[in-house]
Amino acid sequence: MLNNKEYLKTLKERSKTSRVYKKFQLTGLVIAQLLNDEKHKSLYIKLAKKYDDGFLISLAKDVSERKNIENKGGYFMTLLTRKLKARK
Repeated sequence: MLNNKEYLKTLKERSKTSRVYKKFQLTGLVIAQLLNDEKHKSLYIKLAKKYDDGFLISLAKDVSERKNIENKGGYFMTLLTRKLKARK
């Protein structure tokens, strides 16, 4: 598994040779890689369009560092929902 900096570097290199990625697309792909949940990357891209990328990536990093969670994507969504409700 690539670390975050290596993954961002490969995405940036890929964008030079193929299609251009927008910032929210890169953010969504990084979140999917952090959570090891590539099948839901479109969901994370949609979230990155709507919410602050720094907030989402820091939350995804917190979840990815927890070793005892099997469904990191589901746990991420639960935490995100709680934090967004707390903001209101």
